[in-house]
Amino acid sequence: MDKADGRATGPKVVLGVSGGIAAYKACELLRRLTESGHDVRVVPTDASLHFVGAATWSALSGNPVSAEVWESVHEVPHVRIGQSADLVVVAPATADMLAKAAHGLADDLLTNTLLTARCPVVFAPAMHTEMWEHPATRENVATLRRRGAVVIEPAVGRLTGVDTGKGRLPDPDEIFEVCRRVLARGATAPDLAGRHVVISAGGTREPLDPVRYLGNRSSGKQGYALARTAVARGARVTLVEANTGLPDPAGADVVRVGTAVQLREAVLKAAADADVVVMAAAVADFRPAAYATGKIKKKDGQEPAAVELVRNPDVLAEIAAERGKPGQLVVGFAAETDDVLANGREKLRRKGCDLLVVNEVGERKTFGSEENEAVVLDIDGGETPVPYGPKEALADTVWDLVTSRLG
Repeated sequence: MDKADGRATGPKVVLGVSGGIAAYKACELLRRLTESGHDVRVVPTDASLHFVGAATWSALSGNPVSAEVWESVHEVPHVRIGQSADLVVVAPATADMLAKAAHGLADDLLTNTLLTARCPVVFAPAMHTEMWEHPATRENVATLRRRGAVVIEPAVGRLTGVDTGKGRLPDPDEIFEVCRRVLARGATAPDLAGRHVVISAGGTREPLDPVRYLGNRSSGKQGYALARTAVARGARVTLVEANTGLPDPAGADVVRVGTAVQLREAVLKAAADADVVVMAAAVADFRPAAYATGKIKKKDGQEPAAVELVRNPDVLAEIAAERGKPGQLVVGFAAETDDVLANGREKLRRKGCDLLVVNEVGERKTFGSEENEAVVLDIDGGETPVPYGPKEALADTVWDLVTSRLG
């Protein structure tokens, strides 16, 4: 609901903007926040105002904008802004800002706000690869995460000038999704902080010839929901995606694959140091025994030759049997069309995973939908039904069960 003057009365969000070229992208994040009903106060640094001026931030947010602690002193802004916030998000967060936040420096309004905030804090870093990989920055990030802040991993892509690498600000829409999930969890601490989780998503495609393949209907949306919720809960996320076409979730390291064999190689490599592996991808059980180097032609008067199939590797069973590290948890997914729970129980026993998410699928069920309904089975015999609803709700249930087992 809005006030009579049209200003938002939703959750109070502080958008901190530090001095990097990616500051202009924060305008889009601000738009997403305000249009979804959040009351946003922008707190830029002096350096950031070289990229985007205060007038722009004020016009887009509908709130006053200042980088100084000496303006409106009677309102004690260096204390009040942080105290009243439901969320502080810093985007972009430069190496300098991460260092100041980690060491408790307070030389402007934004750093004072970070010190006084008792709400969840999200940092979306953006900098050159060398700066992100520097030991000082890595230690500062580790410090902030230990204290409960959510520090999103930067994206890989084009940086300032001709450089390309890790350090690009994630897509503002995806940063917004992280903020939305963090707000939904309230003051709950990021319970996956310090954990590395590997998630597979999408559906593999097994090539028959240069233009045809054997595939399935999986969209990857459930796997992406698992990735987004894990990031919001503080995890380091590796997402192995197969043929989804979806935008990269902010904070996830994305590895793209096509076939079941490629997915197996990527998951095994990523799982070597993972605390949790979630196999949400629909991995093809079979692939053509032979690949035609040229397009298979239709010939008049002739029936097509039979396509011989061979088994693909059972990635879930392999991961469950050969855990990458002691105590690693493995979560599988089972898409069933009949005898759902009975088949799920049998699959859980056969695969050897700790949890199995079982759902009924079909042409108009689950695949491609924004909603899902499932039962999560555990190796000890428990069943956790998840009613029909958003896929992120199922994702949060899975992580709740995982964190309870991780202790």
